[in-house]
Amino acid sequence: MRENPLLTESTAPFGAPAFDKIQDTDYAPAFEIALERAKADIQAIIDNPDEPTFENTIEALEFAGADLTKISGIFYAVNESCTSDVLRQTAEELSPKMTEYSMFVTLNPDLFNKVKAVYEERESLDLTQEQAKLLEDTYKSFARNGANLSDEDKAEFSKLSEQLSMASLKYGRNILDATNAYTLHITDEAIVAELPDFVKDMASSDAKAKGLDGWLFTLNSPSIGAFLKYSTNRELKEEMWRANNTRCIGGDFDNTSVILNIADLRIKEANLLGYKTFGDYAIETRMAKTPETVMDFLNNLMEKTLPAARRDVAEIQEYANANGFEGQLMPWDFSYWSEKYQDEKYSINTELLKPYFELSSVQAAIFDFANKLYGLNFTENKDIPVYHPDVKAYEVTDENGRFMGLLYFDFFPRESKRGGAWMTSFRDLSIQNGVENRPFVTITTNFTKPTETTPALLTFDEFTTLLHEFGHGLHGLLAEGSYPSLTGTSVARDFVELPSQINENWTYEAEYLQSFAKHYQTGEVIPTELINKIIAAKNYLAGYLCVRQIEYGLIDMGWNYCIEVPSQDVVAFERDLKEKSITMPLIDGTAMAPAFNHIFSGGYAAGYYSYKWAEVLEADAFSKFKENGIFNREIGEQFKKEILSRGSIEDADVLFRNFMGRDPNPDALIERMGMK
Repeated sequence: MRENPLLTESTAPFGAPAFDKIQDTDYAPAFEIALERAKADIQAIIDNPDEPTFENTIEALEFAGADLTKISGIFYAVNESCTSDVLRQTAEELSPKMTEYSMFVTLNPDLFNKVKAVYEERESLDLTQEQAKLLEDTYKSFARNGANLSDEDKAEFSKLSEQLSMASLKYGRNILDATNAYTLHITDEAIVAELPDFVKDMASSDAKAKGLDGWLFTLNSPSIGAFLKYSTNRELKEEMWRANNTRCIGGDFDNTSVILNIADLRIKEANLLGYKTFGDYAIETRMAKTPETVMDFLNNLMEKTLPAARRDVAEIQEYANANGFEGQLMPWDFSYWSEKYQDEKYSINTELLKPYFELSSVQAAIFDFANKLYGLNFTENKDIPVYHPDVKAYEVTDENGRFMGLLYFDFFPRESKRGGAWMTSFRDLSIQNGVENRPFVTITTNFTKPTETTPALLTFDEFTTLLHEFGHGLHGLLAEGSYPSLTGTSVARDFVELPSQINENWTYEAEYLQSFAKHYQTGEVIPTELINKIIAAKNYLAGYLCVRQIEYGLIDMGWNYCIEVPSQDVVAFERDLKEKSITMPLIDGTAMAPAFNHIFSGGYAAGYYSYKWAEVLEADAFSKFKENGIFNREIGEQFKKEILSRGSIEDADVLFRNFMGRDPNPDALIERMGMK
């Protein structure tokens, strides 16, 4: 029989995942064996007759189940990016088994007693800062996952966790299926004649991929976003907008009942653990500490920005009416008219900018960005196997030639990939028995594809998104330390967006833009005049966009900071949450929660506020770069030393103070948006 490549040492460069050998059918049997080995590792810790020590208990626990950790890192990343019927079935069958293993560890009284014994002796142990933090986090993790519960409550907690895992999996699957189920197929050339060439080319390519004539538009963001922005066909735009905003409300892929189930399970779990709400439980370990702090933050920010948001919308409404539009702007109208107004007000638009942001040039530019600030070098290695032909892999080294890790890029949409953009990793940093294993980082997006006539040209927003995700990637690649649970992006949820969002500031810096942004046909460097327009338009719709993000955070908190499941249906509940912050008409029968992957399946439950929270941090932190030079190597080294390399060895507020020399300025974001 053929050896399972997931259970053997990879012969690929740097021990990278052997995607040239791994088949979808390999994961299920590999998990079966890895789970047994992981349980054996845990049992060995329990059965060790020696007195519990940091090394034989805490450190051993951190590295237990090495095969399971390796396979999980690969499987879950690939299942998000390139799923299949086999992988989806594996995920469903695996979910209860992984939950059972988690409960086997965290609810094991014998194991917890050993952890507790070491924890109670912590003051007398000669531990490094990193070791002390691992001990503290390990003990708290057991306590927060039910180790102190009675046997009866442990059984209930285990059952709830399994149900919650399955519900989250179903939620995410429904979104992907609902997204793929809708297409707008156009065969009348007159309907698309007004659209920019790049939009028509994209739609034509999507149609050909399906064996269709004409043009095909989908609910993937590059497609629907372009149609809403450039088409004047209100009827078709309304159809697409409604399709997108009623995804998973009723029908074959209904998520409304799934949401209610998830909310109920989260409340029950939190109550078992002694918390009033899931929000109290989730936020306890973050910078914010309490839901009250989060709600105060969101409401305060809403109060300061809602007037500006309503002025933004009124301005677009006035412009549309002055240019022949009759009646009130609807959500499916806003993108079109705001784009036209931006073009007229600032003489800038998406189509004008795209030729300067050819993907290969942008990619080279973000590599140069990392080289100037952190001394990193990136070299494509075609010998490293990849899981899809679109994916490219790069070796990353520092200025001294030290291997820092691998970086994988997966840029374009496909039916097997979920929407959005994200960073994850196949392997996190660790040092065990003196051997350092550097991280394997992946960055996944859904950017506009190249066509038969043009290369991949990014919108300015897509360029910003790539630099954002690259920030997460740098957080992983520049990690230092021994323990995976403390390194890289393993930090507080409301701190993890600082390294990514701070990168977005460079997209408005002329020094950076003129170093790479050249017209893909003429080679012309992006003109200073155009950069000035980008900068002038930086805060265009800032109030509107800020309020929209705050709304998302409030919807998240509405579902996760409640003592019981709302009695209203999902749509009505969301409508009530939005009532005080209306900027655009609310459309009956629509809601974002049924397709809000971040908070019901993506790890951001009671954490979506993190984006705005971290925006305050990064607006403040970037001021240090701005004052000293945006490519000042000394400041870059400080940011790497105090933030990017430290993981969660220290609390997030300490890391920020170490870099800035003070606490965050709470008005930094308001000042940057020009609203103070």
